[in-house]
Amino acid sequence: MVSQRQQTNKVVKETEEPATELVPEALNETPAGLDEVLGRAEMAYTAYLEAQRKVAAAYKEQERQEDKVYKEIEQQANNACETTIEQALKVREKTEHEAGEAYKKAREKAEEVYQESLRQALRVRRETIDQAFETSRETSEKLWKIFQQGKA
Repeated sequence: MVSQRQQTNKVVKETEEPATELVPEALNETPAGLDEVLGRAEMAYTAYLEAQRKVAAAYKEQERQEDKVYKEIEQQANNACETTIEQALKVREKTEHEAGEAYKKAREKAEEVYQESLRQALRVRRETIDQAFETSRETSEKLWKIFQQGKA
């Protein structure tokens, strides 16, 4: 291969121009292979930057999707919680109503039992008093008869 210096010397001899004028031209020129490599490198760098932008955009989209999914799950959890609270409130109200009804029935039953016990107690008292009065009257009659017999 011919070096750049040898090529420059050859060009100077052929044109018989001073080397100082040809050297800057030779330095400004780049070999065709180097231009191609630089072009490829620029394209690769541009592709890298584009890929980096796409990755950033994909990351942001993924983050947006995850945020959307999180908010949906959060809303579902809130809805489920509200539904459960509403159902629990209905069950509590129903249970309180049933307990109130049971209390009312128990109170009515207790009143009936009280009234029946009161009637029985009054009846037994009256019967006991009547019996005691009858026994006392009979005893008085016997004593009176005995007393009357003792006078006679």
